[in-house]
Amino acid sequence: MASALVLGSTASALAIGFATPVAAQEVNASLRGRISGGATEVTAVNVDTGARRTVSVGSDGRYNFAVLAAGEYRLDVTTSRGVLPTDVFELFVAQNAILDFDVAELLAAQAADTTTPDIAAGDNVILVTGQRIRSLEGGEVGANISEREIETLPQNNRNFLAFADLAPGVSFENPDGQSRIQGGGQNSRTVNVYIDGVGQKDYVLKNGITGQDSSQGNPFPQLAVGEYRVISSNYKAEFDQVSSVAITAGTKSGSNEFHGTAFVDYTDTDMRALTPLEKFGGREKAETKDLQFGGALGGPIIKDTLFFFGTYEGKRRRLPVVIEPGANFPVSFFPTEFQDLFGPTQQEFNEDLFFGKLTLQATDRDLFEITGKYRNESGIFLGNGSSAVETASSQDVDEKRGLFRWVHSGDNFVNDFKATYESAFWSPRPQEFTPGQIYTFGGVSPVTGQNLVRPQILRIGGSPNFQDKGQEGYSVQNDFTWTGLDNHTIKAGVKSKWVRLDRVEQNFFNPQYSYNVNLVPGEFNTTIPYRVQFGAGTGQGTPSVISNNWQFGVYIQDDWIVNDRLTLNFGIRWDYEETPSYLDFVTPADVVAAVSEENYPNIYQPGVEYDINDYITDGTQREAFLGAFQPRLGFSYQFLDQGKLTLFGGYGRSYDRNQFDFIAQEVSINAYSTREFNFITGDPNNTCNPSPTCVPFDPIYLTEEGRQLLLDNAGVGAGRSIRLINNDLKVPYSDQFSLGLRSDLTSLFNVEVGYRHIKSRDGFAYLLGNRREDGSFFTPPPATPGSPFGFAPPGWGSIIIGTNGLKTDEDAVHFKFVKRYTQQSPWNLSATYTYTDGTENRAFGEYFSFDFPTLDDYTVKTSSGLRKHRLVIAGAVDLPTETTLSGKFLISSPAYLNSFVRTPGGNPPVEVVTVETEGNGDRWGFRQLDFAVTQNIPLNFLSDRTRVYVRADLINALNDRNYNSFNGVTGLRNPNSFSTSGPPRTLKLSAGFDF
Repeated sequence: MASALVLGSTASALAIGFATPVAAQEVNASLRGRISGGATEVTAVNVDTGARRTVSVGSDGRYNFAVLAAGEYRLDVTTSRGVLPTDVFELFVAQNAILDFDVAELLAAQAADTTTPDIAAGDNVILVTGQRIRSLEGGEVGANISEREIETLPQNNRNFLAFADLAPGVSFENPDGQSRIQGGGQNSRTVNVYIDGVGQKDYVLKNGITGQDSSQGNPFPQLAVGEYRVISSNYKAEFDQVSSVAITAGTKSGSNEFHGTAFVDYTDTDMRALTPLEKFGGREKAETKDLQFGGALGGPIIKDTLFFFGTYEGKRRRLPVVIEPGANFPVSFFPTEFQDLFGPTQQEFNEDLFFGKLTLQATDRDLFEITGKYRNESGIFLGNGSSAVETASSQDVDEKRGLFRWVHSGDNFVNDFKATYESAFWSPRPQEFTPGQIYTFGGVSPVTGQNLVRPQILRIGGSPNFQDKGQEGYSVQNDFTWTGLDNHTIKAGVKSKWVRLDRVEQNFFNPQYSYNVNLVPGEFNTTIPYRVQFGAGTGQGTPSVISNNWQFGVYIQDDWIVNDRLTLNFGIRWDYEETPSYLDFVTPADVVAAVSEENYPNIYQPGVEYDINDYITDGTQREAFLGAFQPRLGFSYQFLDQGKLTLFGGYGRSYDRNQFDFIAQEVSINAYSTREFNFITGDPNNTCNPSPTCVPFDPIYLTEEGRQLLLDNAGVGAGRSIRLINNDLKVPYSDQFSLGLRSDLTSLFNVEVGYRHIKSRDGFAYLLGNRREDGSFFTPPPATPGSPFGFAPPGWGSIIIGTNGLKTDEDAVHFKFVKRYTQQSPWNLSATYTYTDGTENRAFGEYFSFDFPTLDDYTVKTSSGLRKHRLVIAGAVDLPTETTLSGKFLISSPAYLNSFVRTPGGNPPVEVVTVETEGNGDRWGFRQLDFAVTQNIPLNFLSDRTRVYVRADLINALNDRNYNSFNGVTGLRNPNSFSTSGPPRTLKLSAGFDF
C-alpha cells in the first residue's frame, strides 16, 4: 500500500484516553466541508461498528453530514480515480466539525514524496487529512470534557460532572458530598443535563437534574459516559428547560470487538487527615469507609449490525459525623441517660447504578437504539451537630429511565425520533415514628455567661421529615435535519411530554416538643415543654398533590455558511406547559373568608403593596404562560484561514420553568400544614399572650388526643398559615450575550478570550402578605424595624404569597487555554480563568423573602453565589514507564454574603449589606489541589489492548480547610462551625482491569 505525505494523522492527533475505550460513543455530532479535485460523493464510515452514511458532493465541492454519532470515522471519497479513503479521525459529542481538503493536492503531494512508492502503480491511497479538521463552535461559550480527562483526572466520587468547572463560569459544588452544577449567576435548579439528547430535568426538586437533591449519589454511571460538552451560555434552539448551564453527554455503545473493564476504589479512616472538627475540637476520629466498584462490557451480537453495552457502578460510604452538644455545652451538663448520645458516629450512604444499551444498525439508513437506566439509593440524613442519630431520616432515591431511538437518513435529510420513559422519586422518611424532643437553654449560659435565647443543645426522638416527591411520564420528540439547501443546515424539532408530578410533604409528621431545660434553674427539665409543632390535615383535600402536566416545545434553527469566513446561526424555540394543580386550583372558602376585608382589613388599607384578589381564584382566573419565545442567534467570522483567529458571538433567550415544589405548596399546605401551639408554663424565658394558640400546659397535650384537643379549641384557622400564588405567574428566563476571540495556534493548542453578560429575570419567591392595622409593613420607629409576623388574620398563621421577581446579573471575562493529547505528544492541559461581577436582589438560593414588602424593595447587591476570581487547571501526562500522572488545581476568591441591617427611623429601615468573607482557615479564598498517579501493566500476551492498573488519588493534597460558615455582618468565620466544602486530605487507592 502506498502511503501519503504525512500531513498529520487524526487517528493519533485526536485519540483520547490512556485506557482502551469500552466502545464508541453515540450522540449527535456533525461534519461538513468542501472537497476539491473532482469528488462526486462521500461516505462516512464508523470504524468501530461499520455503520456507513453517504451524501453527494455539490458542484462547488461541499458536503454535509448533519447528524453523526460521535466516534472514530474515515471518509470514503468517490473520485475519477476510484474510492479513496481518508485516514481515521474522531468526532466528539456535540461537535460541529469542518474538514476541507483537495484530493488532487493530496495526491500530488504524495506523488512528490520520494520515500513512498509511485501512486501510479495502482496501489490503494489513503488521503491524510488529520491536521485539517477543525471545530465550529459558533457563539457558544463552553468546553469539551474528553474521555481522557474523565478517566485520568483525580476525583473522589466518580461523578462525571466533576470536571464541568473546566468551562468558563461554571462551578461544581460538592458540600458534604452533595454535588451540584452552577453557572450564569443562577442557582443549580436552572441547569439541565442531556444524556443521548434527552434532558434529565428535575421538575419537582432543586439542583437541576433528577436525583441530585440532597444526595451524595451520582446521576449516571461514569463508565457509560464517553465524553461531554459543557455550554455556559448561548446554546442553540434545540436546548430546552434551561437558563444557565447546558451539559450534553453521549453514552458508550458496543462495537465489533468485545471490550470490558472492572474497577474498585477504596479509602478509609486511616487514609485521611483529621477533619477540622476533629482537629480543633479535640474529637476522636470518626470511622470512615468509602468503597466504589463496578464494571462494563460491550461487544457485538451480530457483527456490523447488532451491539450491546452494559455497566454497573456501586457506592458504599460511611462518612464521619460528630454528635455534640449545642452552644458549646459540655457533655457533663446532661443527665447520664443522654451522655452516650454524643461522640463520633457515621452517616451511611449506598448507591447502585445500572445502564444498558442495544444498538441495531438495521440498514445503511436506519439506526435503532434502546437504552435503560436504574438508580437506587439508601442511607440516612445525618450531619455534625446536636441532633442524635435516632433523629435521622432515611435517604431514598429510586430512578428509572428508558429510551427508544430511531435515526433514519436520506440523501439530504436525517430524521431522529425518540420516545422516552422516566420515573424519579425522592422519599425521605423518619427512622423512628415517635415524637421528637428539642432541648433548648433559655437564660444565662453556665459556659460563657451570656444570656441565651433558647439555642438547641440536643434533639432526640423521631425526625419531622416525611416526604415523597418525584415525577413519572412519557415523551416523544422528533428532530428533522435538512441539508438540501446549499450552505444551509436546517434543523427543526418538536417534543411533547406527559408527566405526572407528585408532591407529598407532611412536615412534622412526628410532633416536635421544645423544652427549656433551665425551666427550674439547677434541674434538667424533660417533662414540661413550652411549644409543640405538629402536622395535621385541614379537611381541604389530601397532602398528596398530583399534577398531570403536559409540556410542548417546538424549534427551528439554521446554520448558514455565508462564505468561507462567515457562519451565521439563527434559531427560535417556543415552549409551553400546563400545570393543572396550579391552573385549576380553587382557593378554599375558609381561606377566602380569612383574608376578606371584613375579617382582615389590614391588607385593604391605602398603600398596601399588593392586591390580595390577584392571589384568589375560583379555578378560572389562571392561564398557562404563552410568552416563552426564545430567539437564539450566533455567528463566527474567521480573520485567518483554518481557524487561526475567529471572532464569535451570540445572543439568546432561554426559559427555564417554575419548580413544582414551590407552586404545589399552595395546594399541599392548604390540605396539610404545620401547627404551632405555645404553652404557658411560668417560664419568664418563654412567654406568650393567652389565645387559642397559647394555652396553659397540660400533660394531655403530650398525646395524640391532646393535640387533637388543641386543634378543636383553636377553631377554623387553628394556627395554620395561608399559602397563595399569583394568578398571573410567569416563567423564569435568562438573556445571554457573548463576544470573544478563538485561535487554533496549532492543531493541538487552542486559546480563547471572551466576555459574556447574562441576566435572569422572573425567578420565583415567596413574600410575607401580613400587614399591620394601618397597612404598613415595618415596625414604626423608634422600635427596631421588623416584619409584621404577629399581625396574621385572627386565628390563622401568616399569609405567604408566591410571585415572580427574583433577578440576577452576571458580567464575566474569561481566558481559556487547551492543549490536546496525542500519542506523539502524550500530555494534555486545560486552564480556564474567569473574572465575574455578579449581582442579585435576594440571597443566593433563597426564595423565602420576608424582610421587605416586595421584591423590588431588595437592593441589588454583589452575588453571594459567585466568586469574582476563579482559576481551574487540569492535565495529565503519560510517561515512558506506562505511568500516567494527572492533577487538578482550583483556586477562587472568597465568597460574598448579603445580610440585613435594621436601623430605627432609617430610610430605608432595613438595608442590605454586602461583605466579603475572610477566606478559609489561614488561606485566601477557596483552594484545592488533587493529584493522581496510575501505573498501567500491559498484558500483551492476551491482546495489545488488555491491561491491569493500580492507581492512587490524593484529594486536597494541601489539606486546605475550605470553611463555609461565616458571619453575615463581619464576614469572619463562624468560630463554632467547622463545616467545610470538601474533604480533608484523603488518599484513595484503586485497581482495575481493561480488555
